[in-house]
Amino acid sequence: MLQEIEEEIRQCRKCPLWKTRTNAVPGEGCSDASLMLVGEAPGRKEDVEGRPFVGAAGKLLTETLKKNGVGREEIYITNVVKCRPPGNRNPREEEIEKCLPYLQRQIDVVRPIIILAMGNFASSALLKMHGFRDGKITAIRGRIFESPLHAIKIIPTFHPAACIYNRALTEYFEKDVRKALEHAGIIKPF
Repeated sequence: MLQEIEEEIRQCRKCPLWKTRTNAVPGEGCSDASLMLVGEAPGRKEDVEGRPFVGAAGKLLTETLKKNGVGREEIYITNVVKCRPPGNRNPREEEIEKCLPYLQRQIDVVRPIIILAMGNFASSALLKMHGFRDGKITAIRGRIFESPLHAIKIIPTFHPAACIYNRALTEYFEKDVRKALEHAGIIKPF
């Protein structure tokens, strides 16, 4: 089922982003993961490889998971928008709207306990999707939002790319990743 969704994403032409992409980036990882990580949109390296979080931000993410004894194959990683916006611009509302049904279907198939929403766009989209009002990432990061619609908890956090540009955010990002791993039952609390 997940493979079917991923193939649909690779063939998608619902918004103009398909015209400028090298590859769509559906997502990857464990198909029954208790933790799903959701970013905003693919970057240049992700567009080239067709895989999520393989650039500098992905390296920070992978290192943070490794610090906690977790491999990428144990979780599911995807983005709200499945194709790279030109010049790494922010995803537009209409692009998000076209991709959200794919994300919802991925969530329905994987059935995670926890979704770590990385960055403003991912946090906003996921919180709205599950009946919450969004807020500034600096105000909501690290909080646990328990979905009234599904048996899912959402934890907003900074995007790992933001941590590269502002190293002071890394501590918060690492703390939020650990919290998500603990609540997903992947690692034990200290």
